[in-house]
Amino acid sequence: MNETEIIHVRYWAGAKAAAGVGGDRIDVSGPISLAEVVRRATALHPGTNLPAVLAVCSTLVGEQPVGSRDPDTVLVKPGGSVEFLPPFAGG
Repeated sequence: MNETEIIHVRYWAGAKAAAGVGGDRIDVSGPISLAEVVRRATALHPGTNLPAVLAVCSTLVGEQPVGSRDPDTVLVKPGGSVEFLPPFAGG
């Protein structure tokens, strides 16, 4: 049962600008850590400032904010989604 499944990654605002796309699909064969999602996502966009942007983003896994949890301990399941929201300036 080594079927490949997808984790959907969505970039907002400055993260979208840094990646040059609104999102990516990451192939997985089982759950992976959020840290691994970040590694794979940045590898899809070499030579960009995406790693620096993602480092300051708020992150949602599914609809749940990650907050200050260690990305190595947050699991993302196949079929799940990760959204990266850069800080927004308000007026």
